[in-house]
Amino acid sequence: MSQQHSRGHIAHCLGGALAGRDTVAVSGRRRTTGVGLAEGVRGLAAALSKLGVHRGHVVAVVAFNSIEYIELFLAVTYIGGIIAPLNYRWSFEEASQALELVQPTVFIFDGSYSSWALRLKESNSLKSINLYLFLGNPCSISQDANFVSVEQIKRSSGGTTRAVEPVSAPNDVALICFTSGTTGRPKGVAISHTSLIIQSLAKIAIVGYGEDDVYLHTAPLCHIGGISSCMAILMAGGYHVLIPKFDAKSAFDTILEHRVTSFITVPAIMADLLSYARKQKISNHGMTVTKILNGGGGWSSELITGASRLFPHATIFSAYGMTEACSSLTFMVLNRPKFQEPKDQLGSSSEGVCVGKPAPHIVIRINRDGSNNSSSSPAGNILTRGLHTMSGYWVNSSIDTSDSVRNGWLDTGDTGWMDNTGNLWLMGRQKGRIKTGGENVYPEEVETVLCQHPGVAKTVVIGVPDSRLGEKVVACVSIRDGWKWVDAGAMHKGEGIEVSAQMLQDHCRIKQLSRFKVPRIYYQWSKPFPVTTTGKIRREQLKAEILASMKLHSNL
Repeated sequence: MSQQHSRGHIAHCLGGALAGRDTVAVSGRRRTTGVGLAEGVRGLAAALSKLGVHRGHVVAVVAFNSIEYIELFLAVTYIGGIIAPLNYRWSFEEASQALELVQPTVFIFDGSYSSWALRLKESNSLKSINLYLFLGNPCSISQDANFVSVEQIKRSSGGTTRAVEPVSAPNDVALICFTSGTTGRPKGVAISHTSLIIQSLAKIAIVGYGEDDVYLHTAPLCHIGGISSCMAILMAGGYHVLIPKFDAKSAFDTILEHRVTSFITVPAIMADLLSYARKQKISNHGMTVTKILNGGGGWSSELITGASRLFPHATIFSAYGMTEACSSLTFMVLNRPKFQEPKDQLGSSSEGVCVGKPAPHIVIRINRDGSNNSSSSPAGNILTRGLHTMSGYWVNSSIDTSDSVRNGWLDTGDTGWMDNTGNLWLMGRQKGRIKTGGENVYPEEVETVLCQHPGVAKTVVIGVPDSRLGEKVVACVSIRDGWKWVDAGAMHKGEGIEVSAQMLQDHCRIKQLSRFKVPRIYYQWSKPFPVTTTGKIRREQLKAEILASMKLHSNL
């Protein structure tokens, strides 16, 4: 047996339990069977191959969730290509940085992002792209654009579906999933077929996905959580229900119509579901749901209690992980109906937050060498190794592991400790990364944009706890001499030397900062920022001062 055939491949999910389903996925008015999905994937794979997409080529895609997106994902990897999903919440400028990084051969987009394709094609700034393809209904794009659709190339290829074996890209890479670096610029995380398969099997084993599951895609297929859970349901032979992107009304309508049994969340998604349910007096839409998996940040006790009441038959899991580890590293049960009261996920401030036990295939080690903790503290850098870890970062069409992997151990960038029962406790992020609504925000990027405003002398960005978003982005701003800070509701004199929270929010948006990165709260900082002896900002000290101030104001 050749080495290629002895490896796993995510397209192998097209056989087995999936192949026998009458309906495997529904998206809007489109339904597809297991056989139909397999034929669609192989037909598209053949069409892409005829158009010159070969083993190791990168195919970038920006689109909302759909059956066509899943087909594309599997078809690209079927012929040894590497899929690179772009975050649809990015600005065009941020997407351009990601594209420059991976140098794709093909750029695929849906109707909401045809303007991106037009700008790329007209500027000819990315010489690597030799094929632009439209995903979805051609009626939703301007006829003047003259783009070929994915469906057209499938038809023109003759619908070839001969059963050739799927092949893998060099180094087994299936996917480049983007995350932000410490500068905020996108970093391409190269993830292998093996990692995706291992992660999927862990979710099947721990969460309990199976053929009877009706899975609602609440997470985007550009995020590792959405991708890995999609793969788990494909491998389990479950039923996929896709909505273009999450909103609470669509989610509840879909849960009721399709009798959804499982979905994944981040804190903001569950907060929105609970808020909508209260406003609309919804109490019985969640009766079919039996499995909820949370990621992207811990839940408050209010969220746990509310979710347990809204979805009374659901076992609620929470997972801790990262893109570089192909999603989830640890899991814990927050609520198991009929057996226990909901657990409060929050530990005390001195202990951190309990995030559960590692999945069976995962090894975690706490490295106290070089950590800033006292000698008596069990906390240190959280390291992990195993088949789940990334192949490396994608740099100049090759894989680089020098920044994060040492002797096979991946540094998560987080600090924590393990207790005697094997639970991991998360203390914080080593470099001040903010997790808001399931998205990573790096303070340095936001600070750079804010300091471009002529009235800002210096700014420090932090995250503060938020029951809906997990963390809320807050900016502490020191203004320049001669400028005046104007509070909300105050009269603007229009003299051009005023700074206000609204002005800074507008500035961030003009500078094309993604909406989730724009600070929601601004504090005028009129004293020196707390710094170490080497001049580094003491973010935790600043955060404590801000939290104290917020608590004081809430009590007035």
